[in-house]
Amino acid sequence: MKDIVLGIDIGGTNTVFGLVDKSGNIISQNKISTRGNEPPNTLINRIREKVDSLLNETPNLELLGVGVGAPNANHFTGIIQNPPNLSWGDVNIVSIISEKFLSNVKLTNDANAAALGEKHYGVAKDMNDFVLITLGTGLGSGIFSGGKILYGENSMAGELGHLSIDQNGRLCSCGLKGCLEMYVSAKGIKETVIDFKKQYPNDSFLSGLNSDELDGKMIDNAIDNGSEMAKRLYEFTAEKLAFALAQVASILNPEAFIFYGGYSQAGDRLLDPTRLMLDSFLMDNLKGKIKILESGLSMDQTGVLGAASLIWNS
Repeated sequence: MKDIVLGIDIGGTNTVFGLVDKSGNIISQNKISTRGNEPPNTLINRIREKVDSLLNETPNLELLGVGVGAPNANHFTGIIQNPPNLSWGDVNIVSIISEKFLSNVKLTNDANAAALGEKHYGVAKDMNDFVLITLGTGLGSGIFSGGKILYGENSMAGELGHLSIDQNGRLCSCGLKGCLEMYVSAKGIKETVIDFKKQYPNDSFLSGLNSDELDGKMIDNAIDNGSEMAKRLYEFTAEKLAFALAQVASILNPEAFIFYGGYSQAGDRLLDPTRLMLDSFLMDNLKGKIKILESGLSMDQTGVLGAASLIWNS
């Protein structure tokens, strides 16, 4: 028999899950619509059906446990707390999955799952201190310090998206002003485009952007085609990001900040100005000592691998 773990990455739109061996090989992977307006039981039943089918086809596989990454997940209680884009309220997902799979189940939030995936199977394999930052609709983060992921007292550590970089800045849905994710994320860059349009009403690049349908590839392509305004858009974003990273670096002294998800695919278009500006905000004894890297894993694999590692590395 070959031991495997089921890794589940629950998202607001889609859920990705896969069977993972101890070496991090994904034996089989699927993606289904989360259907967040339906009860969570429905999602878990649909996953169970597909996993059962696969296990029946491959009888030499033995399921050791289930690891789950999800938004607003509490590692200690097993509860997903009123997750965005899912009409679930507070739900004990560990209890539901344990009942369906009759197996050991562990839960973490989605950004921590990405950090775990990077630590065990990505560019952070040999790092004990790093911060994984997800750039999606919002900004999430997972922190490794001293070789261990940080959860904090209530599993809320690592909310760097809600680090305020301007107490008089943009209002965030969390109730604070000037949160980092209001400048560095799909949500934040949309706000920057709206502001830039007011400042530069005659710019051809900006006038061609529909902020409601904004895609990072539009900005990436414009930079590649020589648009100075597109470049300035990312430079503005990079300055905000670098300022926040410098504050985090003063507390955690990480070896690297690793970027994953949506806007991280801009690559050096966004990360090069961030590297340059980061040093300008760091204290002298940290300058030039912190790496800024892209994730070493594909977007559909990181969360699944990180979730599975909750079981493999427990």
